[in-house]
Amino acid sequence: MASGSPAAGGGPSSGDEGKSGLRAALGGLTTRGRSFLAAGIAAAVCAYVLGQSDLLRVGLLLAVLPLISAAVLHRTRYRVAASRGLTPSRVPAGSEARVQLRMDNMSRMPTGLLMLQDHVPYVLGPRPRFVLDRVEPGGRREVSYRVRSDLRGCYPLGPLQLRLSDPFGMCELTRSFSAADLLTVIPRTDPLPPVRLAGEAAGHGDGRQRSLALAGDDDIIPRAYRHGDDLRRVHWRSTARYGELMVRREEQPQRTRCTVLLDTRGIAYQGAGPDSAFEWAVSAAASVLVHMLERGFAVRLLTDTGSSLPGAGADGYAGSTQDSANAADSAGLMLDTLAVVDHSDGAGLSRAHDVLRGGNEGLLVAFFGDLDEEQAAIAARMRQRCGAAVAFVLDSGTWLTSGAVAGAADERLRVLREAGWTAMAVPAGASLPELWRLAAGERPAAVSGGSPGSSGSSASSGSSASSAWSGGRS
Repeated sequence: MASGSPAAGGGPSSGDEGKSGLRAALGGLTTRGRSFLAAGIAAAVCAYVLGQSDLLRVGLLLAVLPLISAAVLHRTRYRVAASRGLTPSRVPAGSEARVQLRMDNMSRMPTGLLMLQDHVPYVLGPRPRFVLDRVEPGGRREVSYRVRSDLRGCYPLGPLQLRLSDPFGMCELTRSFSAADLLTVIPRTDPLPPVRLAGEAAGHGDGRQRSLALAGDDDIIPRAYRHGDDLRRVHWRSTARYGELMVRREEQPQRTRCTVLLDTRGIAYQGAGPDSAFEWAVSAAASVLVHMLERGFAVRLLTDTGSSLPGAGADGYAGSTQDSANAADSAGLMLDTLAVVDHSDGAGLSRAHDVLRGGNEGLLVAFFGDLDEEQAAIAARMRQRCGAAVAFVLDSGTWLTSGAVAGAADERLRVLREAGWTAMAVPAGASLPELWRLAAGERPAAVSGGSPGSSGSSASSGSSASSAWSGGRS
């Protein structure tokens, strides 16, 4: 909950600051107040020219009324404090968040008419406005509104504006609070079926490796004794060497690695908006990240620029420890990054290939946009250092034109499958959970957005392209 500093109802009352505050009050005259002032001046001039004393009195009344209202509003001395609560501060695209505003009257006199307006980006909806009639001394008022966005991103809420008005509506003064909040709209994630991809090792078990060599005592890596350690694990030779009690270090099982590659090249996608091919790829990458972390994998998010996005540990992977809270925090950081990820200026996948060829990356799940012949060859070579690889290729042309048939995409899929990828074509409006089943070799009833014939072809091709994998090792 963000809090705003107290704001005075009027400006300062002495010196140059008082004069500037009075000028601000006169500048806050409403259309009604300016009209009264202009009518009063005109009536006074006419009364002087025509010699009508009654008209002069009417003119003075019309001119003085807005000036008195501005002076009274300027001299009003009450203090209010505002706070904002945002629940939740991170929401998936298409979901609502609730914003609660609270106003506290910290002065010893009741307030007049207060009008609240909170600044929100236009994509979250219209600016909320509220009218508070009267707040007693020490009183509190709470109002709330909801915001919703179909577009992912980080959106600032605030600052909150407080408008003070006199009873006649002649003058209005605006005060702004400095506090603001940030609403993060993350990509939508779909729960994926708990299937096992062809050639995939489990997050634990198959992917474990022994971190200690068992050739002899000289290879033992000892550590200092801790309270509760079994005395049978004491290593006496190291104890004598270091002069303190040492024990044999336990075997350290580590999790199987999974790299999620997201192609963000601007030239690889066409169209924009929540239903575009690029937004589908971002949402699908987020779904796979969350799914693999829940299954116990150590996950890394990689883009075509070759940079690993935040959320990773010291080894470059998130969730590489047994701490579930750490894995949840890492997933949150990755989703926050995907909330603002945008197209890159790069034209190729060579940087991502350089990162992937540095070691055994375990399972590789890639989401590609349009691939030309050169980029398809680079993507095919990424498979060489991975235990298993699954590619989802989006032909953005089919997303723009209803019923369009993928032409060059079929050739790119063939290149990837010959290199050992389980390559899947992604038609417009495809369901990621169904494609995930296809990648595992299971045949669902239908794939949303694609024809039955293309679904069956993808399933058989994906199964034939799969190869056995004994599990990636950290």
